[in-house]
Amino acid sequence: MTGMVLALLTIHTNAQTEIDGIMMEKHALCIGPMFGYSSWKNYWEGTLKRNNENLGTVSATMYSIMGNYGITKKINVLFGIPYIKTKASAGQMRGMKGIQDLSLWLKWNAYSKKIWQGRFKAIVITGYSMPLSNYTADYLPLAIGLESRNLYLRAMADYQRGAWFGTLSGTYVNRSNITIDRNSYYTTEMHYSNKVDIPDAMAFNARFGYRNNGLIAELFLDNWTTLGGFDITRNNMPFPSNEMNNTKIGFNFKYDMPFLPQLSLTGNVATSVAGRNTGQATGFNAGIFYVMNIAKKVKKESKK
Repeated sequence: MTGMVLALLTIHTNAQTEIDGIMMEKHALCIGPMFGYSSWKNYWEGTLKRNNENLGTVSATMYSIMGNYGITKKINVLFGIPYIKTKASAGQMRGMKGIQDLSLWLKWNAYSKKIWQGRFKAIVITGYSMPLSNYTADYLPLAIGLESRNLYLRAMADYQRGAWFGTLSGTYVNRSNITIDRNSYYTTEMHYSNKVDIPDAMAFNARFGYRNNGLIAELFLDNWTTLGGFDITRNNMPFPSNEMNNTKIGFNFKYDMPFLPQLSLTGNVATSVAGRNTGQATGFNAGIFYVMNIAKKVKKESKK
């Protein structure tokens, strides 16, 4: 999720995801629903921060299902499928809604060692996302996505000493071209084509906090930087190949229910603190996740 849509939604969870240093055990499946809401009134038109009274407040609501399965204790596979609805509080532009992109991730704990009375882990993550519905990308800032097919490669370092931890990661995102519903468009020059070159991007994440068996509480910093593109021209609509940069700060938590440790509540709040051609969004997410052992379930069923 990128650009104006990236600024709208702050989908960060803390239930063993592709952006944290936690791994699921072998044959364990963590799955559950998420709800998210994010909105902005001010945005950056290039580097100029301003508002748009023709749109008022632009908001997005997200419903999703997310899961993580432990193939082994060192290799996890994850997925996410969001349904998104956008809205503007003013003006004549109608919001959009629909299923967005399927995201698939493979997470590998490549190296783990005790260092300075703590545990250091080097994790490699690769991912792929693609649209699941025929939504329109050329309708920013109310589009639910950019329609590109994306390849992700992430390197992560995680260190925990006692219950305190820190995690750093960097991601390269290779994004495909898209096709829009018009035969010409203007960026910094005229293009007589319906093909749009979506620039690749880099993402960086840092998090620090407290992590034990029943509680995770952390502060995080996210940065998304587009490797190319151009600025929104004065009083114009955004375009899918704009340069879209955004930096967010926020807080994540995960709490396991004492009466049922397999059940956990997760949530976060986040706000944009810097950007370029994106909205200054503030939002939250909340979810409920349940962990089950698939191997034990299959074994019990086979004995029936």
